[in-house]
Amino acid sequence: MSKELTDLLGDTLCKGEKGATVKTAEALDGKKAIGLYFSAHWCPPCRGFTPKLADSYEKHLSKLGFEIVFVSSDNDSKAFDEYFAEQPWLALPYEARDLKKKLSKKYKVSGIPSFVILGPDGKTITTNGRECVTKDPQGTKFPWVPPTLDEIVAGATFTDKSGKELAWSDYRGKPIGLYFSAHWCGPCRGFTPELVKTYETVKGDGKDFEIVFVSSDQDQKAFDEYWGEMPWHALKYEQRDIKDSLSEHFGVQGIPTFVMLDAQGNTITTGARGAVGNDPKGADFPWEPKAVNDLQSPDGINDTPSLCLMLDGVAEAEQAAAVSTFESAVVPMYEAVKAAGGEQPYLFFVAKNGGGVVDRVRQLCKLGDAPSKPQLVMVDVPEEGSFSLPSDVAVDAASIKTFLDDHKAEKLTISPFR
Repeated sequence: MSKELTDLLGDTLCKGEKGATVKTAEALDGKKAIGLYFSAHWCPPCRGFTPKLADSYEKHLSKLGFEIVFVSSDNDSKAFDEYFAEQPWLALPYEARDLKKKLSKKYKVSGIPSFVILGPDGKTITTNGRECVTKDPQGTKFPWVPPTLDEIVAGATFTDKSGKELAWSDYRGKPIGLYFSAHWCGPCRGFTPELVKTYETVKGDGKDFEIVFVSSDQDQKAFDEYWGEMPWHALKYEQRDIKDSLSEHFGVQGIPTFVMLDAQGNTITTGARGAVGNDPKGADFPWEPKAVNDLQSPDGINDTPSLCLMLDGVAEAEQAAAVSTFESAVVPMYEAVKAAGGEQPYLFFVAKNGGGVVDRVRQLCKLGDAPSKPQLVMVDVPEEGSFSLPSDVAVDAASIKTFLDDHKAEKLTISPFR
């Protein structure tokens, strides 16, 4: 068993009868996969899923080398004890609330039940374990390693506007956009004409680019009608399983979603909708993610702690210098994580103008009216609060670095959202 698992779960876990414990290293040694089961007794969907998971575990999964660790969201230890007594696996000790909070944050658990599958090395196999077990209770596909994009589209058939059929290999060598959308979706119908203009502008500039429509329409007729408004290619409508697998692969939670891939099929960004909105002429095509973005388009802020430089009350002539200082401090951090292939621990935003999201951030974080000097605030939606640099501390490269170091070390005091 890897050290990563003991770092994640602590040295001991609960086992069996009330009060019994086992060393984490011993309990998980030799396991082929570990499931983290985020659940609670008060949650009706949890109480519906737990017996099914237990049945699958006892009949099939435990024999395959699978262990499960219950991570409780119960309101007190009594409820935890009562609920855990119904479960045949291990549990994170209820009193380890800090560990529970870190796990929820690490795996972006926004609702329960949630079932995360880890490998013996502690690396994530899938965060969609609930659906995996529901579809495959006997574990025939255990440990449910998600297919790669190339595996998903290996048998896919695409078509252009002339009716010519294409395979996925035909799209290699140029950036590709996957447009998840549907005719019945109001925001989709609003965004599609904008995307058409950007697509035509980029193509008109001589850039090699294609978009593939991945439909969530309810029938072939609606698909045909909606695709008729688009100048690009489409995944054939009848390939619903491939559509579902693509949605799952890219974590599509709502539409419209616009995903950009590079010439080799690697993901550039799953948030290209916002990029198109901010860059309708395609000047930054193919919209590689930037280290610092506009707070009015805060993609990712709900999932990741986000450091925001608030300049909405600062004179326009002074904003450029403040942004330059901010970038000098945070861009090297961002690029270092990117080069290492890691997940960014922070996102970075700048607010140059008020209104919209910026005003909402001010309200939630209790920042007051926009002052004439820069403000620095960490918006932490998963923690439901924020951390602010004191108003008497100047926002410069040194104070930004210290602020981030103190946040990592958990030295800052959180201010709950309003």
